Amino acid sequence: MLLPRLLRSSLPYTTRSLRQTQTIEVQVKAQSTRYFSTQWRLHQQLAEDDMAHLPGMDPSKLEVTKTITPKQLVPNQDLVFGRTFTDHMLSIEWTASQGWLAPRITPYQNLSLDPATCVFHYAFEAFEGMKAYKCPHDNTLRLFRPEKNMARMNGSAARIALPTFSGDALINLIGEFCKLDQRFIPSEKGYSLYLRPTIIGTQRTLGVGPPGSALLYVIASPVGPYYPTGFKAINLEATDYAVRAWPGGVGNKKLGANYAPCIVPQLKAAKRGFHQNLWLFGEEEYITEVGTMNLFVCLKDKETGQKELVTAPLDGTILEGVTRDSVLGLAKERLEPKGWKVSERYLRMQDIAEAEAEGRLLEVFGAGTAAIVAPVRKISWKEKMIDCGLKETEEAGEIANQMKKWIEDIQYGDEEHPWSVTIR
Repeated sequence: MLLPRLLRSSLPYTTRSLRQTQTIEVQVKAQSTRYFSTQWRLHQQLAEDDMAHLPGMDPSKLEVTKTITPKQLVPNQDLVFGRTFTDHMLSIEWTASQGWLAPRITPYQNLSLDPATCVFHYAFEAFEGMKAYKCPHDNTLRLFRPEKNMARMNGSAARIALPTFSGDALINLIGEFCKLDQRFIPSEKGYSLYLRPTIIGTQRTLGVGPPGSALLYVIASPVGPYYPTGFKAINLEATDYAVRAWPGGVGNKKLGANYAPCIVPQLKAAKRGFHQNLWLFGEEEYITEVGTMNLFVCLKDKETGQKELVTAPLDGTILEGVTRDSVLGLAKERLEPKGWKVSERYLRMQDIAEAEAEGRLLEVFGAGTAAIVAPVRKISWKEKMIDCGLKETEEAGEIANQMKKWIEDIQYGDEEHPWSVTIR
C-alpha cells in the first residue's frame, strides 16, 4: 500500500503508537477508496446518459425457439456442478447504434465469434451466479433475491464499459427461461437450477476502447447439494504472497478477469493439503475473502465477552456477495436481539490468532451462492495451525448451521419471505 507507506515515512516512529499507525492506514485506505468511488460514479453517469436514448431490454419482444432434441435428465445423485446444462439458453444482443435487440430463447448451442472479438483480448466479460428453486410443498419456481444479482451485474458491466440494462426486464426473461426448462429442476430440497447470466463485448477489433456491441446470455445447470453427505468443514491456507484485489481495482465486481489469477494460489494451497486459500491484504494482513467466498468470523470481545459476527467492509476490494448480505441481514434481525454484535470492520490475521489463543474464537465460515456457508476448521498461518473453534466431532458451528437453515427455508418457500420471488 503506497500511500500508508509514504505516511509512515513522514512520521517519526517514536511519536506514534502501533494503534495510531493502523488507524492512519485504515483512514487513508478508506479515503482513497471513497475518492475513486466518487470519480467512477461521475464517469458511469456520463456513460449512462450517452446510452439513455437507446432502446432498452424489452421482455414483450421475446422470441422462443424450442429444441427438437430434448436432453435426457441426469439422475440427481450423478449431478456434478457445472457439467450438465438445460435444453435452452437466453440471449440478448446490444449494439451502440440500436440498443438492446429482441431477446431470444433458443436451443443450447455454441457461440460463433470472430477470433478478433474484444472479449478474447481485453477481458470484456462479467457474470453472475444465482439459483432457481422448485419448492417441494407446492412445486412453485422461485428465485432468491434476484434484484441483488441484477444490481451487481449492472455495476460490473458499467465498470468495464459494457451496456447496462433493466434489472426487472432481465428477471422477467430469466423467469420465462426457467419455466421453459423447469423439468431440469428436481423437486427435492437441496437441489436447484444454477443460473449463469453473462455479458461479453463482441466487437471485432484489436483496438482498445468501449465495445460497440455486446451479448448478454443466460445458461443454466441443474445442481445438487454442495455437501451431498452433509457439512464438511474445510482447512485454509492464509495467502500473503498474492493479492486478490486492491483499492481502486475491480475486486468488488464479478468479472471473469478476477478469477483466473486466483487459480495458481489455490492450486498451491491444494498441493499442501488445504481446501482453499484465505486472502490477506497488506502488511497488516487484513482478512478479506476465502477462495471465491466472503468470510465471516464469530468471536468474543476481549473486554466485555460479547459475541460478535464480523466480516470485512465493502471498501471496493470485497465482492458484494448476495449471501454475504443475507447473512448480515438475518444476523441483525435474529442474532442482535440475543445479544450479538454484527460488524463490518477490518480484522487482521493476528486478531484471529490472538482470539484463538485466548479462547475467544467461536467459529469461522465462508458464504457464497454455491455452498451458502462453508465452515472452516483450521487456518494455516506463519507455520501455525489456528483452530477455528470446531470440536473434532463437529463439521459446522452453531451460527453456520443456523444461517444455512434460515436461508434454505427462505429459498425453498418453507418460510415466506420477501427475498423469495415466485416465478409467475
